[in-house]
Amino acid sequence: MSYIERTRKKADALIAQKSATILAIESSCDETAVAVVQDGRRVLANEIASQIDIHALYGGVVPEIASRMHVEALSPLYENALLHAGIEQKDISAVAVTFGPGLVGALLTGVSFAKALAYALDVPLIAVNHIEGHVSANFIQSPTLEPPFVCLVASGGHSHIVNVTRYGKYELLGRTVDDAAGEAFDKVARVLNIPYPGGPLLDKLAEEGNAERYHFPKMHTEGKYDFSFSGLKTAVINQAHSIRQAGGEVNAADWAASFRKAVVDALMDRTMLAVKDSGAKKLALAGGVASNRLLRREALRRGGEMGLEVSMPAPALCTDNAAMIGAAGFYRLMNGEIANLDLNAQPSIRLIEQ
Repeated sequence: MSYIERTRKKADALIAQKSATILAIESSCDETAVAVVQDGRRVLANEIASQIDIHALYGGVVPEIASRMHVEALSPLYENALLHAGIEQKDISAVAVTFGPGLVGALLTGVSFAKALAYALDVPLIAVNHIEGHVSANFIQSPTLEPPFVCLVASGGHSHIVNVTRYGKYELLGRTVDDAAGEAFDKVARVLNIPYPGGPLLDKLAEEGNAERYHFPKMHTEGKYDFSFSGLKTAVINQAHSIRQAGGEVNAADWAASFRKAVVDALMDRTMLAVKDSGAKKLALAGGVASNRLLRREALRRGGEMGLEVSMPAPALCTDNAAMIGAAGFYRLMNGEIANLDLNAQPSIRLIEQ
């Protein structure tokens, strides 16, 4: 009997039990992470090795360095995850891994490790989309949250509004047509001489500034729920250069606060419109930008005004981590979706193919 035939039988048994202990791996960019998640909601261990200090020397992520660091970190993180979860290898029901989107070399390290582990333990292998992982972080933070709900996914590489109709099923409502929100934050941070990673540090600086001092253009898109941050980013950067070339000074805190407000207003305006039009009763945030302080405040304020149930992961679950992959992997497993050993990294895969 082949590996996929054996693990299909084991997956069917887990589905019947409606229970599984998932060993999850995330290595899509510059965070190496291994977690143990039980039944999609309970995190037994969530180990993360950050590469920020290394990539900060270069002002951004260097793919080759990221891949090499993943190779070094995966085995120790795996051992630590088992130790902190208080389980042994035999207790692992299945292995879930991010297979895209992300940096191809980084993804391959995690996929290769996961395939070897799943084969050695003879347990099901589950392929998880990184964006679905971010959405699923809400299931950990809010144990009673159930689909359907509308989710704003905002990160360094992605800005989407999705309607989560049921576990593992998504309807794309809106997306960025160019730069993602997190990317715009990082690029404007450089103009303010904020070191990598720029977005979180810009957010912190913005807390000290006056968001009404500077005024930036509003975005325009053909799709009523779509985003466009390229023009806003360029206008903000050019305006800062013009002020400095004229001998003026840019107040960094006020500039950060004003730009942050422009981005958050754009994200929330489109998201709340999508929520209203869809008739949704629940709103969730996901992705690295979901840890932005102003975005979280605005989601709670606007959601409260509309009587919505608002969910947002804790900041530690907004950034890349393996616990979210374990949560997503559990529901993929419950849907009967398992992978074979020919699973490959897919760096450009979308959450919803169009």
